[in-house]
Amino acid sequence: MADKIAFARQFIQALPHSVMLGMQPQEMGEGVAAISMPYKADLVGDPVTGVIHGGAVSALMDTCCGAAVMSHPDNAGGTATIDLRIDYMRAATPGQTITARATCYHITRSVAFVRAVALDEDEENPVATATGAFTVEARK
Repeated sequence: MADKIAFARQFIQALPHSVMLGMQPQEMGEGVAAISMPYKADLVGDPVTGVIHGGAVSALMDTCCGAAVMSHPDNAGGTATIDLRIDYMRAATPGQTITARATCYHITRSVAFVRAVALDEDEENPVATATGAFTVEARK
């Protein structure tokens, strides 16, 4: 299992968009992942308020969900997003790091189901929540 978790971490750190967005794996376990994204002026979607663009938050949540699937003991390898629904609850606070936490809560032979939440430093009020379905690699 440790090799699978190490692979998921390496994969995240090798994705060009993850590197550009500054994503950092924080936690990785059996079907769970947490990834942070620091505030960067390059990611601002509204120059008046300084709020991070929703697309950056989407990328963070998608990557975190995929990492949760990749680290699940019943997945033989990689994954791809089939469907991802994101509900934005509020704007992230300018200047604060956003952290996504995802859990792969059910897995079949071909599809994994994931839930996630994105939080800034106000950990009581989510920035966004997500539910998704991801591919599962068949065991050989």
